[in-house]
Amino acid sequence: MVWNYQAALITLGITALSAQAATTNYTSTVDPTKITIPDIEQTKSHDPAAQCKYYQPPFTVNPKDWPTSWEIATSNGMNSSAEFTALYNSIDWTKAPNIQPKGMTAAGGLNLQSYDTVNDPDCWWSASQCTKPKKADINPDIVQCLEPNTWGLTYDDGPNCSHNAFYDYLEQNNQKASMFYIGSNVMGWPYGAMRGLKDGHHLAGHTWSHKLMTTLTNQEVLAELYYTTKAIKFVTGVTPLHWRPAQGDLDDRVRWIATQLNLTAILWNLDTDDWAANVVAGVTPETVQQNYKNFIQMGSNGTFNTVGNIVLSHEINNMTMDFAMQNYPEIKKNYKHVVDVATCMNMTNPYVEKSITYPTFEQQVNQNASTATGSGVSPAASGSSSMGTQTTVNGALFIAALFGVAASLF
Repeated sequence: MVWNYQAALITLGITALSAQAATTNYTSTVDPTKITIPDIEQTKSHDPAAQCKYYQPPFTVNPKDWPTSWEIATSNGMNSSAEFTALYNSIDWTKAPNIQPKGMTAAGGLNLQSYDTVNDPDCWWSASQCTKPKKADINPDIVQCLEPNTWGLTYDDGPNCSHNAFYDYLEQNNQKASMFYIGSNVMGWPYGAMRGLKDGHHLAGHTWSHKLMTTLTNQEVLAELYYTTKAIKFVTGVTPLHWRPAQGDLDDRVRWIATQLNLTAILWNLDTDDWAANVVAGVTPETVQQNYKNFIQMGSNGTFNTVGNIVLSHEINNMTMDFAMQNYPEIKKNYKHVVDVATCMNMTNPYVEKSITYPTFEQQVNQNASTATGSGVSPAASGSSSMGTQTTVNGALFIAALFGVAASLF
């Protein structure tokens, strides 16, 4: 099969670079093989109002151990904490690419005017769609499923507090996806993240506060990545090896910092623009449905006869999740395979912990393995921290507003 050689190279590359990873302190009291979710309206109801009522987290959280939700992850004194200082100092910053943070426009988008887009020295995705690092010792991006006739199913911005109907739908269809979770959402809606893992989805990070990563300082980039991974580990018991930047905004400086945390970026080669409907001028629900229709037709017209896709879509709100459910039957009809990215890349261990394994592509295709399964390995390192009451915000509305001011990037 196609993936054998290419995926092997990717795996070897990531393994070789992981030796440079920083010293981290991810802890959890959760055994990812024995997740229990309580039978409460927030986890069972399909009524958005009922689902989004605040609930007490199932573990103790000390707010002093975490950044402020929806603020840059160096907030709340995190950048001067002993934990973050030890992390930062464990990295050899003399080897970091000499790339300065990018500027922003008055409207809140990226300022591309002074950048050399022709030569693209920084491999800046937002300027050139570059995905192959130009600097040494950087994990390369994953941008498409290597298996032909395959739809790589991905959803950003979760866990959304009103996703029960959507997750039920995926479960009823025995469908797994790659879920890119925002750290602030994970801490705000922990049972949502726990269900994602329990249902067998491939969990990955999507930054702490959904900022444009290339505009941040080295400290801020490191904190956005670190505290997101820490949140996912704390809540679900697994440490992701993959992440996705907000709006795809990364360059070789950001990639290098991610590599120090043993993280590899997963991007996409098709974008539904589902988030933009009724948010960006000129983008309507019909626009998004046409995007889906075009991408679905690619599954039967030969476009992906030699390689598959990775499609960007969102868990951001009920509208985007409705788009996903409405179009899913036609996706299944037109593509030979619909799988999460871990499966289409044959990554049976997409987490540091080996207690959770995923099916190989062949196993999934043959329906020999349909869910993430405990391997019997002992739970990963555990620890505890004390915690107080947590305040949550409407992340979906925040992101919609953020996306609205930067729509020109797409």
